[in-house]
Amino acid sequence: MTMNLDPFRELDRLAGALLGSTGPRSMPLDLYRTGDHYVLDVDLPGIDPGSVDIDVDGSVLTIRAERTLGAPEGSQWLTRERQPGTYVRQLTLGDGLDSERIEAGYDNGVLSVTIPVKESAKPRKVAVTTGGGREQLAVGTGE
Repeated sequence: MTMNLDPFRELDRLAGALLGSTGPRSMPLDLYRTGDHYVLDVDLPGIDPGSVDIDVDGSVLTIRAERTLGAPEGSQWLTRERQPGTYVRQLTLGDGLDSERIEAGYDNGVLSVTIPVKESAKPRKVAVTTGGGREQLAVGTGE
């Protein structure tokens, strides 16, 4: 039996457990293109939708969410695997995306962000001319 040991991950885990780390955390996501837009699905189970914040600054899309966990007064934690804290994810948007028309929705613990492609970046047909158009091309190439 082989074991993969990442000493840095173990140190981070131990330091977080001992120090009660409250730093930013990552969130898993899927990204796919469908038609003329991209869809970003981010897992945020147990997150209050009111705590989700999405910002676009230049070409950087930032998603931030806060998870708070509480137990009724007088309760004693037996195990605590769901970590409270701030979750942050940043993505760089390409030039061909329309950051002005980004939309987002939250359903069943999944945040879906729709990022449309700019009109100028969409595939388009190029007209092919015959006859006079060919002569113009020949003049432009020095023939």
